Amino acid sequence: MTATTDTLPWGEVWGQDDAVAQLRAAASDPAQLAHAWLITGPPGSGRSTLAYAFAAALIAEPGDENAMRQVMARTHPDLAALRTEGVIISIKEARSLVERSYFSPSLGRYRVMVMEDADRMVERTSNVLLKALEEPPEQTVWILCAPSDADLLPTIRSRVRILRLREPDVADVARLIVQRTGVDEAVAEQSARLAQRHIGMAQRLATDAASRQRRDRTLRAVLGVRGVGDAVEVAATIVQSATDDAKALTAERDESEREALLRTLGVAPGGAVPPAVRSQVSALEDEQKRRATRSLRDGIDRVLTDLESLYRDTLMRQFGRETDLINRELTAEIDALAAAWTPQHTLTVLDAIALTRTNLQGNAAPALALESMLITVATGRTA
Repeated sequence: MTATTDTLPWGEVWGQDDAVAQLRAAASDPAQLAHAWLITGPPGSGRSTLAYAFAAALIAEPGDENAMRQVMARTHPDLAALRTEGVIISIKEARSLVERSYFSPSLGRYRVMVMEDADRMVERTSNVLLKALEEPPEQTVWILCAPSDADLLPTIRSRVRILRLREPDVADVARLIVQRTGVDEAVAEQSARLAQRHIGMAQRLATDAASRQRRDRTLRAVLGVRGVGDAVEVAATIVQSATDDAKALTAERDESEREALLRTLGVAPGGAVPPAVRSQVSALEDEQKRRATRSLRDGIDRVLTDLESLYRDTLMRQFGRETDLINRELTAEIDALAAAWTPQHTLTVLDAIALTRTNLQGNAAPALALESMLITVATGRTA
């Protein structure tokens, strides 16, 4: 269906009516427009989609569909966007974005700076952003995105208007997945529940049976950990699975990027790379390695999220909750675990998972971090 002026640019935003109303009002009334915004919500809640819809409403004149589509496609000259494909946002990337924020709009009403992964800034990088947020040009608007405002420094939070997105219900996500993909309603419900309402992940699970099977195997493998040997073996399996998944997601893109670069540099397919352009090829390879590292760590973090749901279900059973299990397919195993463990053991395991996530963000070796966490699963003691 072709978008109309009434749906552009908000037609792609789903389940966030209150947020859309607030941003539409701000885009049309300068008195309601803050110079910097922070959109927060869990992964899959549509933070980035909403950010670009807001940017389009700010940049384009009302009714200018072409300008709106340019913004949504990330090609409008008055939009500057940063979404790091590395583990963190570098100071160099932040400085480049800040420098561009001082340009006047060339075609649109405002210049808009979107930072999709604001939670991936270390303190030094955040400080680069501070001055731009304190004293922005009159026609520049910043839009930051992060899972939570707690993920940013207090100095950043004090300079932005925070807009918190609502979490959709499982049933809402399931209906959306059915509409988008046409999958069976039962599969959509299961996928939405297992993805914990993450729309992108739910869609992937619903349309990829192998992903659902891999998730189930991983949880069952962790449930079978009984000692150090099991912990080492299962940790290696998780890392290998995440590595294979990351390669599958990035390999085709990496190759097409390399081919496009060589073609631009005038290198024939299969030909040797001349010394004069090797630095450019090396720079691309370095960027691809950073992207692969992030993809791997994101994959492992997804496994940790799944494990948190498993032990959250266990804790609920231990406190007498009979409904609202995320992992209903493992009810028998969860009940057995709830009977075998104490609530204190379950809480210790949940703490270990949270610590593992923190350690991985600090560039800990994935296999060692997972081994330590799984030893805690098996023994109830931190390694």
